[in-house]
Amino acid sequence: MNTTYAIVDIETTGTDPKTDRIIQFGCVLVENDEIVNRFAVDINPIKTISNQIQHLTHISNKRVKKAPYFEDVAATIYNLLADTTFVAHNIHFDYSFLNHELVRCGMPKLQIPGIDTVELAQIFLPTQVSFRLSDLAENLGLEHDTPHQADSDAEVTAALLLYIKATMQQLPLVTLEKIAQLSEVTSKQTSRFIKEVTAQVQEKVPPLSPFLEVVDGIALQKKEVPLFEENYYNSRYPKTKKEKVKLYQNKLTYRKEQGQLMNTVFRHFTESEEKNLFIEASTGMGKTIGYLLPTVFLATPENPMVISTVSILLQHQLIDQDIPLLNTLVNQPLYATVVKSKSHYIDLQRFKATLDSPVQQKQYALYQMGILVWLTQTTTGDLDELNLIRLDHILFQEISHRGIKYLAVQQSFYQEDFLRHLQKRITQSNVLIVNHAFLAQETQREQPLLPKSRYLLIDEAHHLPETMEKVSKHYLDTSTFQRKIHQFYEKDQLFDQIEKMLQDDSESLRMFHLYQEELQAIIECQEDIFNEWFGQWSTQEEIILQSEQRQDLSLNCEKNIQRLLLYYQELLTIGSELNEQMNKMSDTWLDRQRVYFGEFLSFYETMKTQAAFMHDWLTNWSSHYVHWLYLYGDRKTARIQLINFHAAVLPNTTWYKRYEKIIYLGGSLKVPKNRNYYAKKLGIPEAALKVIPQTYDYTTQAKLLIADNDINVNELDSEEYANYLAENLTILLEESAQPALVLFTSHEILQKVYKKIHPHFLSKGKEILAQGMGGSKEKLLKRFIQSKQAILFGADSFWEGVDLPGDALQLLIVTRIPFENPSRPLNKARNYYLKEQGIDPFSQESLPKAALKLRQGLGRLIRSEEDKGLMLLFDRRMVTKNYGKRLEKALPKELPIQEATIEEMKHTIEEFLEKP
Repeated sequence: MNTTYAIVDIETTGTDPKTDRIIQFGCVLVENDEIVNRFAVDINPIKTISNQIQHLTHISNKRVKKAPYFEDVAATIYNLLADTTFVAHNIHFDYSFLNHELVRCGMPKLQIPGIDTVELAQIFLPTQVSFRLSDLAENLGLEHDTPHQADSDAEVTAALLLYIKATMQQLPLVTLEKIAQLSEVTSKQTSRFIKEVTAQVQEKVPPLSPFLEVVDGIALQKKEVPLFEENYYNSRYPKTKKEKVKLYQNKLTYRKEQGQLMNTVFRHFTESEEKNLFIEASTGMGKTIGYLLPTVFLATPENPMVISTVSILLQHQLIDQDIPLLNTLVNQPLYATVVKSKSHYIDLQRFKATLDSPVQQKQYALYQMGILVWLTQTTTGDLDELNLIRLDHILFQEISHRGIKYLAVQQSFYQEDFLRHLQKRITQSNVLIVNHAFLAQETQREQPLLPKSRYLLIDEAHHLPETMEKVSKHYLDTSTFQRKIHQFYEKDQLFDQIEKMLQDDSESLRMFHLYQEELQAIIECQEDIFNEWFGQWSTQEEIILQSEQRQDLSLNCEKNIQRLLLYYQELLTIGSELNEQMNKMSDTWLDRQRVYFGEFLSFYETMKTQAAFMHDWLTNWSSHYVHWLYLYGDRKTARIQLINFHAAVLPNTTWYKRYEKIIYLGGSLKVPKNRNYYAKKLGIPEAALKVIPQTYDYTTQAKLLIADNDINVNELDSEEYANYLAENLTILLEESAQPALVLFTSHEILQKVYKKIHPHFLSKGKEILAQGMGGSKEKLLKRFIQSKQAILFGADSFWEGVDLPGDALQLLIVTRIPFENPSRPLNKARNYYLKEQGIDPFSQESLPKAALKLRQGLGRLIRSEEDKGLMLLFDRRMVTKNYGKRLEKALPKELPIQEATIEEMKHTIEEFLEKP
């Protein structure tokens, strides 16, 4: 390849080279790993640059008016790039667009080799959260003065190329060589670049890092389990302010409320005779350190502090930020381990099999190459470190761990297995961090993954009932199930491959054919049951079944149900015997065949789960179970769900009794007129609630403004409601200098409003970010914080758990009181169940939930004593309905609440927020 790299970036009026034009060209020339020349030029596109592109690039129509046309610079650009290697971030766009323009101006097409830095970054920087150029520049510390301008983008792409090349040169040769073999799928000549760097490393092979080892051709980070060393001369827990301040060493600021929380946690775990304690601690007080500090003086590997939080993100925040900070202050550091279910971890043996028999698919190979690099960095094998939004690609299905029982001692990676390493770490850790879903799933596990202990702390405890219910939900989509079985029969798919693997063993082959017959019988029996049982509801698609509908079945349908349960039983018996036989012959198979065997084992586990679920769905008709069904058009296939409203009753779980003392911590646990609301939901109504007083001065720090108009949002249809919101949001926000978070209760309305006003706001140079339309929640929040005037539309998870401190958020708009939709089948079923228990669904369920959500919304605004913010509510039911007073009582009593027209709201925003 040419030794001069031309790193190119272009800015254009749009993405279609047939109608759009280049408005800026930037190029940086690199030789011998140094920048030797730069060239940049604005170009007159002979057409108007849209407001959106002007906002993105900061290149105005006025600026390009006197610039040369592309025809004037085409030859210069062509000659500049001749005899170079073309490099771009997403080369397909820049290379093809530039070629289109050159041909339009009578120049020949570029025929030079090309390298894509997006793909290089995906391979050699596999743990990056985003591969957008600006995000990479920020995360890697590369200088990027003016993003989306060609000269600056070319400059930072050059720096990125050199950074990646240096990273490659530090990798073990065995890793580079394997990546070079897999790299044929990469764009243009990116593979040649990888092979050339590999050849350079081969000429002078560096010694293997002492932190790495090579096992069966794969370089791995060495793993060690630090032994827990108890400090017997440790000082006692610092109860007083003076003792705490001394311990903090000026690294932490003493906060009275945080100190109260620490003492409350310590006393409950050491002095209280009660098992359960709820603690409400307002956001912004530093509650994580508030419960971690007492943990230092309590937890040991024999009695670890098990901490359950609401999300994987918060798990990693604890391990990466909070615990390292605390460990700088104390003599007895916390040894913490994040514990997840097995499928989160890579199975090295299965990954090795995919390398030996790769699938010829580009994304498959890109993931393989990235994982090879990641394995030189990770000590956990946790696939979440790859920061992928989803792990449903076929490769991850093939390499995710199935459990230790599927490992064999003679396998080359047995000693290095990440799940075995996790178990060793657990035995030496005094803090174990899980999420609520993992904790809830303990009840469903044959063997518990968490040890017994004296201490369990559930953070963000208000999420626990909902999570417990979600985890209890099981469903089966028989249409999807049938498609999956059909795919298994296709050429070179699972059943075809198993047939080939068993062709020399007639007995196993006979059993496999029986297995397939049982599967077919299950499918036919399912269809017969759904058609006969539910065919009568020919006009309904969603159905909630009550126990009396189970009792009215015909004798034939009852017989079909018994037949179906028998078929499941026979299938599992045959499957178990077949697995045993196949396991005996697995030593003779190639690695790819072992992958198919692993897939067959996974399917066996799936059928085991399905059989148990179908048995429950067809036979368990207790009042607290909801049998939900969505019938497809053929009336033979359906999606069925079983939901257990008792799932959140903790004494019914297997794990509750294994912990002596439990603390439930959250920012919003107290409900007006229903102080033990959460305790009752969790089946422990006698549990006490301790409220740590908040210190915020809401009289001066915040205001709640309620729309003063004659609109009743409940009387508007969805189109009228979206128009109402679009009109008023435009009036309020188009000229405001404040970033704003707009909270919706419906994704449908969010999207409608976004489509109505987004183009207008772009023309004004303001960006609207919307949940579901711009990447993950974390990416949206990051872009929102970086942009000083952005508007963020969010629903569901954006009501809470969003940390936007200080000036990042001062304006919160709530479009509607966040009541759950009572017409949704699940809410209908819950309301029916509550009525049967003598509970009023609205006043004792819907209203408390809405009140807590409003409080959580306000919690996005005021998170410190310096914060200042306005909350606007576009729903007059707060002042017109009798229940409005109960909603008010959920908010801080000092919070000023007033009615205001849209114009008055606009004026208040300027007065309250924009003036110093």
